[in-house]
Amino acid sequence: MARAAEPAPASLGRLGYGAANVGNLYRALSDEQAHAILEAAWEAGIRHFDTAPHYGLGLSERRLGAFLATKPRADFTLSTKVGRLLVPDPAGAGTLDLAHDFVVPADLRRQWDLTPAGVRRSLEESLERLGLDAVDVVYLHDPERADVEGGLDRALGDGLPAVAALRDEGLVRAVGVGSMVNDALARAAASGAVDLLMVAGRYTLVDTSAADEVLPACRKHGVGVVAAAVFNSGLTAGPEPRDDARFDYEPAPPGLLARARRIAEVCRAHGVDLPTAALRFPLRHEVVRAVVVGGAGPDQVRQNAARLAADVPEALWADLATEGLVP
Repeated sequence: MARAAEPAPASLGRLGYGAANVGNLYRALSDEQAHAILEAAWEAGIRHFDTAPHYGLGLSERRLGAFLATKPRADFTLSTKVGRLLVPDPAGAGTLDLAHDFVVPADLRRQWDLTPAGVRRSLEESLERLGLDAVDVVYLHDPERADVEGGLDRALGDGLPAVAALRDEGLVRAVGVGSMVNDALARAAASGAVDLLMVAGRYTLVDTSAADEVLPACRKHGVGVVAAAVFNSGLTAGPEPRDDARFDYEPAPPGLLARARRIAEVCRAHGVDLPTAALRFPLRHEVVRAVVVGGAGPDQVRQNAARLAADVPEALWADLATEGLVP
C-alpha cells in the first residue's frame, strides 16, 4: 500500500460532495450521467469528495476514482470508509441491491470486519477500485451497525486502533468515524484516536442532538466535524416541507414536520430558502469544518454550491434561536 500522496490540500473546503448518488442510490445512473454530476461539482469549486465501499457495492468508488484520476492529485481531498468488506455472493446473481437502496447487481455482499487486518484490506481494495495511490481520510463506517459479537464496544475497540494505525503509518492523513448515532460519535471523539467525525443527520436545522455531547467532546479533544445528511432525507431539501416528507429514511413525524415548516416561515421572512439555511447552519459551530451533501444531478450540485455562497443575515439565526428552533 502506498503512502499518502504529497502534497495534500490543507483544507477540506466548506462544501464537499458525498458520492452515494453516483453509486446508484435510489436510481440507476449511466457512467456518463455520473461523470456529469462530478464534473458539475468540480466546476462549482468543490474539491472535497467522500465515498464508501457500501455505496453501490463499490460502484461509487470506481466512478469517483475514474473521474478524479483526470484531476491533479494535489487539488482535491478524498475520503472513503472501512468496516464493510465486499465479498462474492453467488446467491445474489441476477438480483439488485435494493435492500440497501442501491440499484446495482447484488453479486457482492457486505461483510463486517473491523479488525486491523480487515480495515487494512478494506483500504487496499478501495484504492484498487478508485485506481488511486492514496486517500486523505478514512472513516470507520457505522460501527454501531456492525454485526460483531460485543456490539458497539467491540466495534470501536477493534476499529479505532485499526484506523489510527493507518494514519500513524502515514498511509492516510486523518482518520475518524462516520455515524448517525450520537453515542458512537461521542465515544469516538473522547477516545483520542480520531481527527474527524462525519456526523450524519445529528447536527442539522431539525436535529441538533449532537450539540449535547458530541460537539462538546470534539471541542475538548480537538476533533473536527464534517456534517453530512444535513437535509435529513429530504425534510429540509425544498423551500417548503412536503406532507410526505421523510426524516432519516422514514415518514417525518407530525411534530417534526410542523417544526420544519415553522423554520421555513422564519427563513422566508428573511429572504432565505430552507435548503440554504439547512446547508449553512452546521458551519456556524466552531468545530464543524465542512458540510458534505450529495446530488442526483448536475443542477442539484450547482444549486447547493450557490446556496453555500448566498447571503444569510445574522438576524435569521437570532430569530430561530429566540423561538427555540435552534440552539
